[in-house]
Amino acid sequence: MTDYTPLWHPVRIGSTDLDNRVALAPMTRISATEDGHATERMASYYRRFARGGFGLLITEGIYPDTAHSQGYLHQPGIATEEQAQSWAMVVDGVHAAGAKIFAQLMHAGAQSQGNRFVHSSVGPSAVAPKGEQLGFYRGEGPFPVPAEITPAQMQEVRDGFVRAALHAQQAGFDGVEIHGANGYLLDQFLTDYLNQRTDNYGGSPENRVRFAAEICRDIRDAVGPDMTVGIRISQSKVSDPDHRWSGGVEEAEAIFAALGATGIDFVHTTEYSATAPAFEDAAQTLAALAKQYSGVTVIANGKLDDPASAASLLAEGSADLIALGKGALANRNWPHLVRNNLEFGELDLSVFAPLADVKDWELEESA
Repeated sequence: MTDYTPLWHPVRIGSTDLDNRVALAPMTRISATEDGHATERMASYYRRFARGGFGLLITEGIYPDTAHSQGYLHQPGIATEEQAQSWAMVVDGVHAAGAKIFAQLMHAGAQSQGNRFVHSSVGPSAVAPKGEQLGFYRGEGPFPVPAEITPAQMQEVRDGFVRAALHAQQAGFDGVEIHGANGYLLDQFLTDYLNQRTDNYGGSPENRVRFAAEICRDIRDAVGPDMTVGIRISQSKVSDPDHRWSGGVEEAEAIFAALGATGIDFVHTTEYSATAPAFEDAAQTLAALAKQYSGVTVIANGKLDDPASAASLLAEGSADLIALGKGALANRNWPHLVRNNLEFGELDLSVFAPLADVKDWELEESA
C-alpha cells in the first residue's frame, strides 16, 4: 500500500502550527449577505471541512476595500469593522473543530464582474482580460476595459490590504493569504499582456512583481510576527487557463525571489496540475520553483486529490503542504477517508449550478 505518512506530519508555517499538511484551497462561493457579511451558513460550511480532518482552511477570496476590490455580488468582505466581526463565528467554529484558518484577501481589479460600491474597474493598464465572465458567479459577457490604475489609487489599494489584514487579525484568523493568482489585480500586474505600464511597475518581471511584493511587505510589517502571511501565485487565470510566463524559469526565479525577500512565511502555487512541469523546456513544477527560489514554505494546489500524488510531492520536497479544491468539494472529509483507507465519492456537479454558492446539502452534518 502507498505510504501516505508525509500527509500527516505536523508542520509550522510562520507562527501557525498545523496537525497535518492537508489544506482546503480557497474557492469562491458567493454566499455572503449583499453587504458582504459572513453568515452562519458559511460558518457551517467551513466547519464541515475542519471536522473532516483538514489541518488548514484557506477562505474564499475576501474583498479588502470599499472601492474597486469586490469581484462578485454576494462575495464576503473584510473591509469594515462590521464585516470583520461577522467572520469571528466562522473562525471560532473552525478552531473548535481543531483546524486553523487563513483569510484570503483578494482585489479583483479588471476581473471584477460585480461590485456594489462602483460600476467601473481598474487594472495595471487599460486592457481587458481575455475570455468571458463566469455565469455561475452571476457574470455575463466579456470583461469591460478597465481604467489604468493611478499611483494614488495603488497606494489606496496597499492601505486597503493592510486594513483588511488587521481586521482579519482582530477576527481571530491565524493568517492571511494575499491573492496574487488566477487573473486578479496583483496577477494582472504580473501578466505581460495586461501590464503595459512604462513606470517602475511595468516591463521586466522584477518591475511587474513589485506591487505584489510591496503589499506582502506592508502586511508583514503591520500584523507582526504572531500572524502568518503568504501569497498565492499562478500562471493561469480564471478566464485564460492556458497562460504561461513568457520568461520561463528565469521569470519564475525573479518573481519568487522577490516575494520570498519580503518576509512572508509561505507561497501557495496553483496550477491545473501541480505535478506537471511549469514550462515545456524545464522539468520543475511551479511549486518546486517556488521552493527553490523563494526560500519559504510552499503550499501546492492542482489536481492533488489522488493521495499518492499528494504524498509524493511532499516526500520529494517540492512542497510542504498540499491544498485541495474540487477534491475537497467532492469529499469534505478527504483526510479521514485517506487515513482510514475508505473510498472517495464523486464530485456532485450541482455544487456549481445554477450558481456556485453554498447549497443546503453542503452544510455541516449533525454530530
